[in-house]
Amino acid sequence: MKYIPTLTVALSFTAAAHAQLANSIGNSPHNLSAGGPGAIHAATEQQICIFCHTPHNASLTRPLWNRNIPLNAYQIYTSRSLQALPGQPTGSSKLCLSCHDGTIALGSVLSRDQPIFMVGGITTLPPGKSNLGTDLSDDHPISFRYDSALASRNTKIKDPALLPPAVHLDYNSELQCTSCHDAHNNQYGKFLVMDNSQSQLCNSCHQQGTTNIPPHDQCASCHQQHSAPSGPFLLAGVTVRDTCLQCHGGTSGGTAPNLAPDMAKTDVHDTQSDVNLPNPIPNNVACSDCHEPHTMTFAPASAPIVRGNFGKQTGVNAAGAPLTVVQYEYEVCFKCHGDSAAVQPFINRKIVQANTRLEFSSAAVSFHPVEAAGKNPNVPSLKPGFNASSIIYCSDCHSSDTGTHAGGSSPNGPHGSNQSPLLIARYDTTDQSSESSAAYALCYRCHNRNSILNDQSFKEHKKHIVEERTPCSACHDAHGIASGQGTTANNARLINFDTNIVSPTSGGVLQYQSLGVFRGTCTLKCHGEDHNNESY
Repeated sequence: MKYIPTLTVALSFTAAAHAQLANSIGNSPHNLSAGGPGAIHAATEQQICIFCHTPHNASLTRPLWNRNIPLNAYQIYTSRSLQALPGQPTGSSKLCLSCHDGTIALGSVLSRDQPIFMVGGITTLPPGKSNLGTDLSDDHPISFRYDSALASRNTKIKDPALLPPAVHLDYNSELQCTSCHDAHNNQYGKFLVMDNSQSQLCNSCHQQGTTNIPPHDQCASCHQQHSAPSGPFLLAGVTVRDTCLQCHGGTSGGTAPNLAPDMAKTDVHDTQSDVNLPNPIPNNVACSDCHEPHTMTFAPASAPIVRGNFGKQTGVNAAGAPLTVVQYEYEVCFKCHGDSAAVQPFINRKIVQANTRLEFSSAAVSFHPVEAAGKNPNVPSLKPGFNASSIIYCSDCHSSDTGTHAGGSSPNGPHGSNQSPLLIARYDTTDQSSESSAAYALCYRCHNRNSILNDQSFKEHKKHIVEERTPCSACHDAHGIASGQGTTANNARLINFDTNIVSPTSGGVLQYQSLGVFRGTCTLKCHGEDHNNESY
């Protein structure tokens, strides 16, 4: 019995030794000797360390380096988001690149007159993630000074004082390959200096926010640190769209909403050509322009509050000022559909306005209630659940026509629709359209069809849209009429004529005039007939 403690100690030591050995360089791809476990190894050379180090005749580079140092001829990383100033590789990164840029043979060492012969005649690492080449523009940036000044310029990275002990910087406070990789220890795989499950290593430096949507909480789900197809932003796809569709394209086998069918519809948000270059394509939109993937949540909301699946997204407020984090959904839409006037009006109007922000402004003459409750207190056609104080989302009208809000099973949102312009339901705008619940399905989502056809708000609604086959859009501008362009007398109730259908009278007048609740006059020509101050 007195030998049992000794035996226990010996067994424990042996287990620890084997565990350490299993993670050592000898059992890793960095063992290029003839006994190495990897696919690439020497034909006869038995020494392990010789491929990098030598005790004699070493170069002047520490630590006892046994290889030539590659020349500075690299294409370095750059992107719009980069606040650092990386230059050509320096320090320990140059040592790593003496194998991993593919310019120097693996067996070319200073301590031998002849290169060490590798099995199969291999000279350099084969093309792939291990052979980075001399183009480092698609790899995580290295050899830049990572200090408190950089952290103050870029709030999405942590102050270097907060780095864990495993993540260390070079002698000049530079981030190098060795900040993430330990060439002698493969305990965590890929020679990482620490476990990267739950993105622990990535989050040592980066602070992008938090999300409770898996796999958005895993950096590796979207990002590729080396040889990234996208180049800048190190995305796993060529573009933001391609990266998102790896999960949201219906082929991942997971539970992510499948957006592929919407992306194939006749009217889509143009994400197909989005690129991550210093000079992005004008008027092009990426998924990340609406969704901030690092901070998305499942949080529900009511109009106009932005839903959690937008994340902490940037935007433009009702006054036209840029926002770092939006509060309302329309502020995201105004990034493109506001002052930038990226999208021209869908219908030719008497009053032309390409700035949707001005159309929905609470100071506008009349408007659909996106920013604030509408100005008309008398809307008898509203369905139960809506009243004159109601506020709606942009996406209540602009969304997938097969989404769950439309009665289908697809994801909601303005990703794609077969109803232009990105409408959740059909909205006929051509003259001579036959009225039906389907033809004006968009309008009838909020407005009661029976009320409209019974002329409860306008005594000639039925005559116009049923008998004369004039579409709703001939008279009503669905967004609104901006302040300074119209008047409450001439443009109340969203009146802004479609000039493809309605034209001036023979006397040159095209005008609506409100005379109060449910009363007004029209002076115009429609279907070849003059209406001169015709009242209702």
